[in-house]
Amino acid sequence: MPETREAALRGDCANCFGLCCVALPFAKSADFAVNKSSGDPCRNLQEDFRCGIHTRLRPSGFQGCTVYDCFGAGQHVSQVTFGGVSWREAPGTARQMYEVFPVVRQLHELLRYLTEALALPTARPVHADLRAALARVEALTRGTPDELEKLDVGPVRAGVNPLLLRTSELVRATAGGKPKSRRGADLIGKRLRGARLRGADLRGALLIAADLTDADLSLADLIGADLRDADLSGADLTGALFLTQPQLNSARGNAATRLPDGFDRPAHWQA
Repeated sequence: MPETREAALRGDCANCFGLCCVALPFAKSADFAVNKSSGDPCRNLQEDFRCGIHTRLRPSGFQGCTVYDCFGAGQHVSQVTFGGVSWREAPGTARQMYEVFPVVRQLHELLRYLTEALALPTARPVHADLRAALARVEALTRGTPDELEKLDVGPVRAGVNPLLLRTSELVRATAGGKPKSRRGADLIGKRLRGARLRGADLRGALLIAADLTDADLSLADLIGADLRDADLSGADLTGALFLTQPQLNSARGNAATRLPDGFDRPAHWQA
């Protein structure tokens, strides 16, 4: 296993059997150049399980790949759950490996949010409960292939969500004023240039192609928010809660966009 939990929750393609390139289906669209069924290796997957067009995915018509993150599930399933034996070496394990992968991906996503919450001093009142939840989810990831294949992640997520909500409330309360609630709001294509959304609840909000130029999104809760093609140029995302790299990768931005610590500025953003 990687030496830190944070490392374990980041995709490590060198130790994965290309599971996202095989297990997941996709349809020919603006995000993918071809159709692919679940269980069929992507035509760009090489013998060493690396992507043959990794450095040119967008211009090659595979933009969808650039906004996907397994949160470290790929290497966990490859090296821990299936003991480092690939679906090519043991074809009989392939079907189950493909079924287990998305289950572990969901668990790792929860671990990523719990780990973030535990790093927030303002959330100290719920740290004990967060640690207990994290231990329970980590224990589930260590299940056997049979156990993981049968696992219903819904109840697990339902048990974690109240803790993440409480964390969000505690942190956003420090933003000052009365933070806006836009939870689950349909804000597709909305002009929100310069909007004051500091500490806002944007959980699950649809912000597709929204103009968030120069908006203040500091301390906003962005868990599950859809930022595809949203313009974050000049926006302030410092301290944003439960933001993920795939969300940023799906959006547009520039050198003036202020990001939380630990995030990479997407290569396709303007200078």
